[in-house]
Amino acid sequence: MTTTPDRVRTAFPDISSRAWEHPADRAALVTLRTLKGFDTVFRTISGLLQERQHRLMYLATSVRVDERQFSDLHDLRSDCVRILGADETPELFVLQTPVVNAFTIGMDRPFIVVTTGLLDVMNYEEQRFVIGHELGHALSGHAVYRTILMHLMRLAGTIGWMPIGGWALRAIIAALMEWQRKSELSGDRAGLLCGQDVHTALRVQLKLAGGSRVSEIDTDAFLAQAAEYDASGDLRDGVLKLLNIELLAHPFSVLRAAELKKWVDSGAYAAILRGEYSRRHEDDDAKISEEFRKAAKTYKQNFDASNDPLIRMLPRDRQRTGHHRRRRRQWCRRRRGGHQGTLHPLAPELRRQEGFRRRQLTVSRPLPRPAPRPPG
Repeated sequence: MTTTPDRVRTAFPDISSRAWEHPADRAALVTLRTLKGFDTVFRTISGLLQERQHRLMYLATSVRVDERQFSDLHDLRSDCVRILGADETPELFVLQTPVVNAFTIGMDRPFIVVTTGLLDVMNYEEQRFVIGHELGHALSGHAVYRTILMHLMRLAGTIGWMPIGGWALRAIIAALMEWQRKSELSGDRAGLLCGQDVHTALRVQLKLAGGSRVSEIDTDAFLAQAAEYDASGDLRDGVLKLLNIELLAHPFSVLRAAELKKWVDSGAYAAILRGEYSRRHEDDDAKISEEFRKAAKTYKQNFDASNDPLIRMLPRDRQRTGHHRRRRRQWCRRRRGGHQGTLHPLAPELRRQEGFRRRQLTVSRPLPRPAPRPPG
């Protein structure tokens, strides 16, 4: 394993997870965090059953990291906990498998699992990014709310045999996967805050896509693939892109690198390094409406900047939307005028004649006779 000289990194005391969460991820989390009663009950039930089961399984089949086992990972975890100001240190397990992976699971006490395949591919500083990424998941509560949503999705599956219920279930799954993909972008930001090295963070995505042969990969060319992916193809490719990611829990590595670079270029990363970030003690004051506005703004900015052929077909701003609305009104007027292509030259005269006929029928209609008066 290759290592690089360590250095002093900026710590972020009292930093809130909202500081690194993607706007779409943050809007969903702020909404879910308001369900405190349901969240507590679900934590208790799941903590008594599934979490204990999973922890016992990894305790028996993997290596738990501490001062005596995988001490390098132990030091990395301690440093990431210090930088992100975590109140508790999650357990960390190393699992023997050639698959390059890392994940965070658990409800009441989330713990992190990394594979030996990942340790073989990533160097020391890249492992720091991965540990920070997973610690960000734990601090954001992603493991908790992912489990809640998965159980709700399983409940919705009971009506999946119905035609309408099947489509509703598909919509729930698509929404869940979209949020989960955004939560991975949040984790990447947390990993960057722990490592505080943009090149290392991007190199992790390079290795996830192309393996350990980073000498054969150029970062600029790799990022250019994201722009080409966004702009290439026709309408059919736009639809195929949606189908490709519909059921994926993680965004594509090329797109993750581009999103992280975009976040750095926006100045948000530098602002956090200067100490300008959301504080943990302010989390209860976060407004759902404000987070949804930020999420909508982010989606609109991505929508306007996209070169995807499918998105280019849609109106991108109010002016173009108003233009389409005027075109629809003109089309309706032409239909009423009796001609579909151009405004019928006799349309005003035809409308006047129609109104005259209606008035004539009203005047010529005989008035009803009054009912006879009763005698006396």
